[in-house]
Amino acid sequence: MTDVRTAEVDPPWEGLTGAELHAACMHAARAGDRQAMNKLVEELTPLVWHVARANGLDRVVAEDVVQTVWLALFSQLDKLRDPRALAAWLITTTRREATHPYGRRTQPVPLSDELAESMPSSQPAPEDEAVRADRDRRVWRAFVRLPHRCQELLRLTVLAGRAEYQLVAEAMRMPRGSVGPTRGRCLDSMRDLLASEGGSR
Repeated sequence: MTDVRTAEVDPPWEGLTGAELHAACMHAARAGDRQAMNKLVEELTPLVWHVARANGLDRVVAEDVVQTVWLALFSQLDKLRDPRALAAWLITTTRREATHPYGRRTQPVPLSDELAESMPSSQPAPEDEAVRADRDRRVWRAFVRLPHRCQELLRLTVLAGRAEYQLVAEAMRMPRGSVGPTRGRCLDSMRDLLASEGGSR
């Protein structure tokens, strides 16, 4: 009796990972399963977010692009011929949306002097901020000197983590077993760049 209830409760993607998980969720979502849609959003939003931010969008605009991409997917679920290619489709669509955000950038709300004075500051102390800003500048200077493929791989692996190497491999169109070693070489290159910059100061 327990086995019957479990079979009824467990979703068809239970125990699956990577492309197999995405395909199972896509098939269920096409049948109107909202739980499957939510699972796709949960699993792949970090990837969509990374691509949006990697294209230079600020947080507000990136959030808008992410929403637009998911709406685009769910409005044409039946048109995606190969559910296993979902990650690649999301990356391509996000890059396209990120290149023409149109009027998505929000204008800052004017803040009166009186209101500004009454608001508590959430910013770090100036000294701490100066140290952090200097460190971040050096890190990003080293990062942008890496080959583009290294930059993209590091963004994906830092964001997705080791458990998602299969997803990273699909997104980068490379063997899964190459992700870790390539990531290591890219990190070594970045450390060398940072060390050389530090030594020149």
